[in-house]
Order: sequence, then C-alpha cells, then structure tokens
Amino acid sequence: MAACSSSSSSSQKTWIVHGILAGTAIAAAIGARAYLGRSRKFRSRVVGIIPARYASSRFEGKPLVQILGKPMIQRTWERSKLASTLDHVVVATDDERIADCCRGFGADVIMTSESCRNGTERCNEALEKLEKKYDVVVNIQGDEPLIEPEIIDGVVKALQLAPDAVFSTAVTSLRPEDGLDPNRVKCVVDNRGYAIYFSRGLIPYNKSGKVNPDFPYMLHLGIQSFDSKFLKVYSELQPTPLQLEEDLEQLKVLENGYKMKVIKVDHEAHGVDTPDDIEKIESLMRERNLS
Repeated sequence: MAACSSSSSSSQKTWIVHGILAGTAIAAAIGARAYLGRSRKFRSRVVGIIPARYASSRFEGKPLVQILGKPMIQRTWERSKLASTLDHVVVATDDERIADCCRGFGADVIMTSESCRNGTERCNEALEKLEKKYDVVVNIQGDEPLIEPEIIDGVVKALQLAPDAVFSTAVTSLRPEDGLDPNRVKCVVDNRGYAIYFSRGLIPYNKSGKVNPDFPYMLHLGIQSFDSKFLKVYSELQPTPLQLEEDLEQLKVLENGYKMKVIKVDHEAHGVDTPDDIEKIESLMRERNLS
C-alpha cells in the first residue's frame, strides 16, 4: 500500500505515552507478576487479532465492502501487518464469507462462535484456538482501514511499560463538531495517563451544556491491547451497569477496578460506521495517494 505524504506521515507516526510507571501491580493477581523477573521479555509475545462479523444493524457486511477495489478487512489487515511489535496477525470471524475473502488475500483466519457478544470475547476465543501462546493481544478494529501501524506499536509498548495495567488503548484530539456525536466515544484520563472514564456523551460536561472549543477533549480510538491472562478473566466477568448503559466494552474493565493505560496520538480518525463513510474514506485515500 502506498505511503502517505511525508508531512502527514511524520505527524501521524508520533505518539505520546502519558504518565510514568508506578503503583502496585493489579495485574499480578492474574499472573503478570510471573513476568517481572524477566523485564526484557515482559509481555514480549504479541498477536494482533481483527474481529469481524457480517451481521450489523447499521451496516451489514461491512468487512467486505469495497474501498478503492479492496475489501475493507483486507486494507485493515495490510496496515496491521506493518506494525513492528506484532508477531502474528489473524482475523477472527463467525462468517464463512468473511473467512473465504480473508484466506483469498493471504490472511490467517480463526473461526469463532456466533455467540460472541462483542469483539473482545471474539478475540479471547480466537486466542484460545491459536497454537502458539502470546502475552499480549491487540484487538484491532476491522473498520479502521487507515489505522497507523505506529499506533498499534504505541499501545503495545504502553502495556509493556505498565505492569500495573491490564489493558491499553489510544486517544486523539476530538473535533469540537463531533462533541455531541454518540458514535464518537470520548475519554478522560488522570495525570499519569490512566483511564478514568469513557462515554458516548461529552466528557467533561460543563455548566453551559455546550462544547467548549478551547478544551482539549479526547476521542477514543477503537484499538486496544490486553494482557492475555486478563483477557480470559475479562470474558468471565459479568456485564456491568455502565458498560450496558453506554454500550462500551472497556467500561467493564474500569468498573471492576482494573487499570487501563492510555496514550495520546496524533491521528485523524477515519472509521467506517455507515455506508456514507465509504466515500469519505476513498476521497481521503486519493488525496494521500493510497492505493
């Protein structure tokens, strides 16, 4: 796939890891402490999993939609393969149409159950079916065909550097005009770069009830990485009230008291939520000379 322009690429390939390593390792309770004596190899084996399903209330068959002549799932897979921290990349799906398409362009596919309630559960099932063992699982959203491999590397390194966290993710600056869009998930973090909360509503929310154009709101990017041992724990946890109300998987992590590391990156989000987004993505790719 062709590269972006040098100026755009240099800015998008910059990530800022917030905070410092501190605190008691909550992750020790799920086995992370076993790694601490081997710092050079701490969480060193990493797999990227792209969960994909055909059924969708807003956009059925979304992974297979064509974007400038290639299925969207293929474009996401190709970008993910460029990440230097990933030892392996697989697609996890419950649909043979998606599986056949992915095998056609060379991707490894793990078939998963239709009963998976979300992408995280699908990642966990795929992890259990992989022959090799991995320390970190990166859940890569299949509807981010322009995902930067450096962002994938950023969330992996953030988790490797924070043994008290079991989960890491990325945010970028939120455009003021997207402040009230429920499809744009917002995030707030503490002074050390750990997540406080995620919401489909505007957070923080001021007394005026309006978006403050001068406030640095943060937009959550879909990518997230888990300690592989915690991923198994996560799937066994019962759904939580905030998770259900906001329909956001990551809130179950916070509601159960686990720590989540957040990095801020310079990235203009271009996810595909509806059919109308396809034209926008293709126009952007033409501008960047991506094929």
